[in-house]
Amino acid sequence: MDPQMQYSVTDSVATVAIRHPEKRNAMTAAMWRALPPLLAESAGDPAVRALVLTGAGGTFCAGADISTLRGSPEEAQGLAVRAEEALAAFPKPTLAAIRGHCVGGGAQLAAACDLRFAEEGALFGVTPAKLGIVYPASSTRRLVSLVGPATAKYLLFSGELVDAERALRTGLVDEVLPEGELGKRVAEFTRTLVSRSQLTQAAAKEFADGRTDRDAHWAGQARASGDTAEGVAAFLERRQPRFGWSVPTSG
Repeated sequence: MDPQMQYSVTDSVATVAIRHPEKRNAMTAAMWRALPPLLAESAGDPAVRALVLTGAGGTFCAGADISTLRGSPEEAQGLAVRAEEALAAFPKPTLAAIRGHCVGGGAQLAAACDLRFAEEGALFGVTPAKLGIVYPASSTRRLVSLVGPATAKYLLFSGELVDAERALRTGLVDEVLPEGELGKRVAEFTRTLVSRSQLTQAAAKEFADGRTDRDAHWAGQARASGDTAEGVAAFLERRQPRFGWSVPTSG
């Protein structure tokens, strides 16, 4: 099968699977290019309430396909950054489900997700120092925001791989699951996500990502949506809330 980004939607959860089995799901230029429009389509789908990024088979992503760097490394890096930024800007909750290697461009994509769940045995690395590449400023800042300056420097200076336990301890991942339990936990957690208020999630995502100019916007959205009244009523009536607000579709 040709390298590709596989896409499916089940029970309001979109799944994007990185598939390039011959090279441990390394990202080709075509795969980097495919991700932003795929995310835009998913963001505009009202049936989608959360997104999972994962790797097909037993590994997440071994990074960029190095053969793509022979021509123009700057162009290849630009493709990766555009894909990363599109993922970070996705307006609904995103979760990276990680098995095996999550290295280089794979770690770049995982860091752009809101949350990262990993299986025991997963390995993580940020490896531009092995290739003499200057890691993008935006990607460096995102890594620092996750793990702090010291761990970011450790990863970037050395290019060494760290295991899932260290990744959890430093904040690079949020949960580590025993072998065979990752899929079950991701399904369980995304069911929780899709049952919650999209209004709360969308506002929290912007605020947590550092947006400082939208307080009045979100206060107005809350007043107009009726979601708070519905949430309180559902709690008092001991039923599941039926939140009405959803992420606006473009166009």
